[in-house]
Amino acid sequence: MQLPLSITRAGAERVALTGLTANISSSGVLFTTEREPDLGGPIEYVITLNSDSAPAVNLRCIGKVLRTEKAPGVDVSTAYQIAATLERYEFVREH
Repeated sequence: MQLPLSITRAGAERVALTGLTANISSSGVLFTTEREPDLGGPIEYVITLNSDSAPAVNLRCIGKVLRTEKAPGVDVSTAYQIAATLERYEFVREH
């Protein structure tokens, strides 16, 4: 399932990175983005569940980076595939 994703924090650093999910489960997410976060470090990310309708419903997640690798089959040399846990989450509605 491809959904828009934005990373808001990687480790102790606040960031503004975008990406797309490849798959999601109750314990984690696999996504692609243009920058590689620190392996094993904490990560905070937001998944937009319904970008086609208003108001948007976002899933704000906190987890840990489990795996990073160059994204397979992507022509862009700076694309990374990231696997992260989903340890805590909350639904956030935009107004």
